[in-house]
Amino acid sequence: MKTALRIAAMSILLAGSAMALTSERMAQIPLDKMTPDQRSVADAIMSGPRKSMNGPFNAWLRSPKLADRLQKVGEYIRFDTSLDKRVNEMAIIMTAQYWGSQYEWYAHAPLAIKAGLDPTIVAAIGAGRKPDNMKDDEAIVWEFTTQLRRDHGVDEAIYQKAVDKFGEQGVMDLVAVNGYYDVVSMTLNVAHVLPPQGSELPFRQAGR
Repeated sequence: MKTALRIAAMSILLAGSAMALTSERMAQIPLDKMTPDQRSVADAIMSGPRKSMNGPFNAWLRSPKLADRLQKVGEYIRFDTSLDKRVNEMAIIMTAQYWGSQYEWYAHAPLAIKAGLDPTIVAAIGAGRKPDNMKDDEAIVWEFTTQLRRDHGVDEAIYQKAVDKFGEQGVMDLVAVNGYYDVVSMTLNVAHVLPPQGSELPFRQAGR
């Protein structure tokens, strides 16, 4: 319990850190060096609910049309999904752990706790373990997400549980949050987008 709470508390602390995020590949593009298409996408992101270009967006700007489409999908998934933020963030950090994406964990583990996910559940996910004492909707998200990645589909039992709990729209939103953050995590890993130096994280960066 103490270890779980320490990891959770450190995640919250790091989320408020003023240390600059770094990337070893795909250098940051200054606003005055962007093409008109890149600047249009950057302005849309910075004027939206995210307010910044942190995360995968700098890398995505290498393909501005793709960046624009992905960031719009992500805005829905982050801010307008039919899923409760608590279980939405749970799916996101499960994705971060699956891909070994340290930046994604750094960014979203504190948001999961803020949304009401128990810190011990966050710690278990970070350690790659099935959490204990999950609420009904959390257990559904865990099993659905686990089956989807492991088996490339879900069985009838968990599908029906998900439909009963979230409705068909919620099931599609659950599929989408997993798929979108797969793309995000893959981008972060390929671009070597890193959390602040010295961040305490529960797993190693994939491929490093």
